[in-house]
Amino acid sequence: MKKNILLLIIILSINTSFAQFVISNGKSTLEISSNFSGFYNYRALKSGEVDASKNRFKLRDAQLAVNGRVGNDFELSLKVDFADIAANSINTVIDPENPGLLSANVTYKGFKFMDVEMGYGKLYYSRNSMIPIENSAYWQSAEITRGSVFSVRDVGVTFIKNFWKQRANAYLGAYTGLGELSLAGDNDPSGRLEYISRFDVAFPSRYRYTEIDERHTPIPMFQIGVAGRYANKKLPAGTAFPTNATSSYGLKVIDGERYVYGFDVAFQYMGFSGQFEIHQMKSKPQNPNDPLFQNYTLDQTNGYILSGGYIAQLNYYIKDWRTILSARYEELDLNDLVVGSARRFSPAIGYKLKGSSAMVKFQYFNILRDESSDIQTWKEQFRLGFQFQLK
Repeated sequence: MKKNILLLIIILSINTSFAQFVISNGKSTLEISSNFSGFYNYRALKSGEVDASKNRFKLRDAQLAVNGRVGNDFELSLKVDFADIAANSINTVIDPENPGLLSANVTYKGFKFMDVEMGYGKLYYSRNSMIPIENSAYWQSAEITRGSVFSVRDVGVTFIKNFWKQRANAYLGAYTGLGELSLAGDNDPSGRLEYISRFDVAFPSRYRYTEIDERHTPIPMFQIGVAGRYANKKLPAGTAFPTNATSSYGLKVIDGERYVYGFDVAFQYMGFSGQFEIHQMKSKPQNPNDPLFQNYTLDQTNGYILSGGYIAQLNYYIKDWRTILSARYEELDLNDLVVGSARRFSPAIGYKLKGSSAMVKFQYFNILRDESSDIQTWKEQFRLGFQFQLK
């Protein structure tokens, strides 16, 4: 028994460089990392509003991530947030940006012509939602890409192909179509899937899915992406979606057909970086009395509604000060049958502590205008907190 233990210690080499644990036996490798963060939130309420319950301290992240590789053929990803699991055990509605289980998938890389990813995790559709929020100065993603308008995680299979020395990437996948609720195991009564595709290309070299140019890239880099998704979730008569499947906006899943198109562009150069992303959604409910039609007749709506929005963000990393400066403008039109659109402006600052992966982050929200169908109780919001990563 002692000899076996000694042999195991000799075989396994553990590298704790910068607090990331790497376990390897020469063929298989396991990496363990984590992320902890929390903030204080303060909301400036609108006139007449009295509920200040959102003025509080919040533990945002208590994450444990495990990434592994078996030879050259298999890669695995498991990421869990215990803070979200604790919060979701009490709350009746799951925050789509913080669902608890963040990823649980395996990628097979044994085919020469493509990779196959199976399981649960981020969807390859929106570039903004594919970037981990902990790598930015922000505490929260833009409203259109945080998971309430369309899902950003799901269970399914994705086929991945890289071209031109990874400058170009193509993704094609099929998923249950219920987002985080797909983890419950069943599809909705329609039994139909959602299909998603994405293609992006970078120049002059490979462009990772990052937001901040921490290396001060000496040559300007660009990436352009296009994406689309389609679902036909027409429910049989007398059936309904699982509770909270449609989200508070009623758009995440609809009783009918839905087409979504996206376009994004990103650049980085000498510490400066920027992202622009736009989405257009066409929803065709099968029921003429669907609430999405806002009591308009079929002749007036032609049987569909349009939704969409865009994000524009600029960043600069001051290398000598280890400081990230970001500013984001977003617009969201939930329903073209409703007058107006929502507009928000949100700057953020991140200061990295020397010699660690710790960062102090401050984000300010300003609701410039509400859409009449989505009136918020607050006008301004402030978040100040601390983030520490073991990686």
